[in-house]
Amino acid sequence: MLDRDSCLVRNFKHYCALDETEAELLAALEKTPQTMSNAQMLWEENHPADTLCVLSEGWAYSYRSMDDGTRQILNIFLPGDIIGLSDFSPRRHLTSVAMLTEGVVCRFPLNNLTNIFATSSRLTTVLFSLAGQQQAIMAERLVNMGRRNAREKVAHFICEMHLRLSKTCPNTSHQFHLPLSQQVLADVLGLSAVHVSRTFSELREEGLLYRERNRIDIPDLKAFHEVAGFSDIYLSDSVDELLERSDRDSHSGGGLR
Repeated sequence: MLDRDSCLVRNFKHYCALDETEAELLAALEKTPQTMSNAQMLWEENHPADTLCVLSEGWAYSYRSMDDGTRQILNIFLPGDIIGLSDFSPRRHLTSVAMLTEGVVCRFPLNNLTNIFATSSRLTTVLFSLAGQQQAIMAERLVNMGRRNAREKVAHFICEMHLRLSKTCPNTSHQFHLPLSQQVLADVLGLSAVHVSRTFSELREEGLLYRERNRIDIPDLKAFHEVAGFSDIYLSDSVDELLERSDRDSHSGGGLR
């Protein structure tokens, strides 16, 4: 029996109940903790993708470097996230990944995932759902950059981060920690740092959002969602039907089909 849940186990328990074997399979992915410093690289674009990692503590981000020296940040990773799921097929890292804060990562070989695929259809279902959710976040990021104005971009991204945090940290309130600098936000949203600063000032003046260093305060979440035009459907937890089917198939001797 595990003494306490690993970060990944806690994350998966948000989606489904786990038996002891499933919890141990996940905990095994966090057996090699490595302390990381702020801005330290996990890997670089085009390097062989022979390992993935669990982000046990801290925040990280993926990005692509441009020829002019700028960068486009594609995703923000939170504690409990598996980094590298999108690289499982091409076997080369499609993006560079670096730490946003100090933290702990646990690297593991790809065959640890195939172990899970062979052992637990329920965990396989959740893993594929998480990979699909990461793709959905990327699709929403494209819409955010291409079709929303600066005010909507900032508000929508803040709504997304708040919802993602609240899934694994149930005590997340309208006040929460967001350790992203102005430049990081600019590189996520495709704006200049000056434009990001101006947008935060406008939202503050309207009483919609207060930002003090890395602390965010949203007094009225419903009103803020309306400003952002935010719908949480792309972050939906609707894996219940898939899990029910997985359980039925397991009991009948089948598998995921």
